[in-house]
Amino acid sequence: MFWYIDPSHSQVGFKVKHMMVSTVRGRLGKLTGRIELDPERPEKARLDLAVDVAGIDTGDAKRDGHLRSADFFDTERHPTITFTSTAIFPKSDGRYVASGDLTIRGMTLPASFDIELLGVVDGMQGGRSLGASATAAIDRTAFGLTWNMPVPSGVLVSEQVKIEVEVEAIDEATAKQRGLAA
Repeated sequence: MFWYIDPSHSQVGFKVKHMMVSTVRGRLGKLTGRIELDPERPEKARLDLAVDVAGIDTGDAKRDGHLRSADFFDTERHPTITFTSTAIFPKSDGRYVASGDLTIRGMTLPASFDIELLGVVDGMQGGRSLGASATAAIDRTAFGLTWNMPVPSGVLVSEQVKIEVEVEAIDEATAKQRGLAA
């Protein structure tokens, strides 16, 4: 069964250490994509997701502009981040690990997301909705996001970034009615 991301009810957030003493949080733009999932066999799922990087928002316009620049995401040339799963591994009680290819700034590397399948429910206007949460930690420098400055406590921006994804996806028929699927 195919499920399509409902961008109005899904988001990708991140957090990164600043000067190694505080945490800066932000959100990326619109999340889109398709999930192939039989709720009875989640280990056979396939994820194809994309997020708009130009929509980055950390609550500071100057910082957001710097993150969009060639120093970081270079959104003019690389407007999206994508993830395509290659394998899903069950952990326990509705929890899985999705391994796959993460592409940031045109560079594709293997990555794994811890996923909690929150369930499938009947929608308020018909159809069905699927909910899931996912987390990962990546080394941003591996993807060419190398800008930094030394400070007495270490560096201005940590290399490790924690990613947090909240997904609500809708069944294919409902997605077609809402213009989210062809």
